Amino acid sequence: MNHFVSAYLIFINLLAFALFGLDKHRARNHAWRIPERTLLFSAVLGGSLGALLGMHFFHHKTKHRLFTLGIPLIIAMQIAAAIFLYLR
Repeated sequence: MNHFVSAYLIFINLLAFALFGLDKHRARNHAWRIPERTLLFSAVLGGSLGALLGMHFFHHKTKHRLFTLGIPLIIAMQIAAAIFLYLR
């Protein structure tokens, strides 16, 4: 089970990171954008660290309060849930 969870977390974080990079690329080229809802949902699904790293690496969504406050809040909630499940 731990291998599945680890593989899933690696995958979803790489996906979230890539989504932020792809959206930044599309923004620069005035192309169809990835909805903010999708970017946030990738973080909620477990890709919050990848989303945070993608925000800073690509300098994308770093001026949007929804992301600058929301992504760290999602990370904090996920850490709290992990601790709760571990101590249970």
